[in-house]
Amino acid sequence: MAVFLGFGLFLAQKKNGRPPPGGRRGLTTLRLRDFWEYRELLFFLTWRDIKIRYKQTLLGVAWAVLQPFFTMVVFSIFFGKLARVPSDNIPYPLFSFAALVPWTFFAYSLNQSANSLVGNANLIQKVYFPRLIIPVSSVLSGVVDFFLAFVVLLGMMLFYGFRPGPKLIWLGPLLLLILVTALGPGLWLAALNVEYRDVRYTLPFLTQFWLFATPIAYPSSLLPEPWRTLYGLNPMAGVVEGCRWVLLDTPTTPGPMIAASALASLAVLAGGAFYFRRMEKTFADLI
Repeated sequence: MAVFLGFGLFLAQKKNGRPPPGGRRGLTTLRLRDFWEYRELLFFLTWRDIKIRYKQTLLGVAWAVLQPFFTMVVFSIFFGKLARVPSDNIPYPLFSFAALVPWTFFAYSLNQSANSLVGNANLIQKVYFPRLIIPVSSVLSGVVDFFLAFVVLLGMMLFYGFRPGPKLIWLGPLLLLILVTALGPGLWLAALNVEYRDVRYTLPFLTQFWLFATPIAYPSSLLPEPWRTLYGLNPMAGVVEGCRWVLLDTPTTPGPMIAASALASLAVLAGGAFYFRRMEKTFADLI
């Protein structure tokens, strides 16, 4: 850990040891150019988070698959067998797992980004670098877990007789939408968590509520239009239905829902980024 911290400090100091002029104008600029100049530090922190996640673990990368898999088992028993929730004529285990893979990635990224500043207090107090790099690296570190779980999802698809089609090209934009959806509220929560440490205790309640407010255990086709499109204002609703449409060829095209989800995600991200920049100058003192 000390080696990671030392190398991170070296990368940051190599660029610049103090904030650039105009650093207090948080509402007028996001300084994306500075963010690009520190891209080496972004890569380093992302790789560090990935290595730490699996260091000294008994099952290693299997944890990336076990969480969505066992959640799928529980959902299949209670929602699929007992409650007999419809699943758009798709086997319920596959129906739920196709939604749980992107959801688990989102929930992990949200939790990591929300706690990222407090978890990197030593680095923040020692040297200047764009603090935005820290929550962004926390979100990116979850991509590895996503692809590991996605391989299992592809195996389940083959088992149930589903073959990926040309729609698979839309998986990339959906992955980008997940990143944006997680980073937006993650920036809000990360900045708030520096000043109000009890924010982290709200995260389990937030993610649990968001889980059941998202069409994971049930299809959004239960809602008629225009309510179904409005449901897309829940950003993860569009992502989940988009993934099912891309991978499982569900009958209803979720285009309007995805558009609503993308607009909502971008709005939250923009607000979170500006709030984060406004509060950035106080992080070293409060943390």
